[in-house]
Amino acid sequence: MKTNYIHLDETKSTNSYMAGIAATAEHGTVVYTDRQTAGRGQRGNSWESKPFKNVTMSILLRPENVAPNQQFWLSEISALAVERVLSKYIGNVSIKWPNDVYYKDFKICGMLIEHSLSGGKINYTIPGIGINVNQRVFLSDAPNPISLVNVLGHEVPTSEILDGLVDEILTMCDQLPEKAEEIHREFLSKLYRRDGFHEYQSTIRSASADGLSVLEEGEHFQARIVNVHPDGMLDLMTTEGYIHTFAFKEVAFILG
Repeated sequence: MKTNYIHLDETKSTNSYMAGIAATAEHGTVVYTDRQTAGRGQRGNSWESKPFKNVTMSILLRPENVAPNQQFWLSEISALAVERVLSKYIGNVSIKWPNDVYYKDFKICGMLIEHSLSGGKINYTIPGIGINVNQRVFLSDAPNPISLVNVLGHEVPTSEILDGLVDEILTMCDQLPEKAEEIHREFLSKLYRRDGFHEYQSTIRSASADGLSVLEEGEHFQARIVNVHPDGMLDLMTTEGYIHTFAFKEVAFILG
């Protein structure tokens, strides 16, 4: 299938632009821009991107055999696609649940994934992805940004990253649902902090699965990652052996 690329010199948000054409756009349509003026991230955060230096793109997916309760598969393939592409250039790349991509303890990619559901099915999904490629200096108050050029010491063509990313996403999307379990295992193997105990903060009052442990809202605790469910829920086991399950935004990774 020939991919339809739409290049914009400037736009507020590639996700917003894509949403505006989604009704008639074909599966695999890609919108990318040289200058994004109001990029959006998870939690309502803005995304800093110097013009002409990074990959800022959105892709339209129309998965035919993915049910609404399986939509996290589309988050997994998007994050894995970034991890696979960046790992061709640098080591120590991992996926910070649910879908940020890290180099060591630094954020190199963020994404915002939006779904349109109708009639009990996924009408379309738009992964919006920002990868720090050739930007050397970051001026926002983001705590831990890094770029490919910061690690490598030389620039990489953004078109090379974009083309590789699109190819990986579409390839894995076509493999769903047959290879969903295989893709999920790969996703788990690439998770940031997948080994050992680390510090987290609960943003809700959370009871463990057996009801014997309670984490208060705002409480810091040590835990290790046990599992990520097909719906994206994260299982963390505390040092006392209790398992707490969190949805997105219900737990924060404590960095530094």
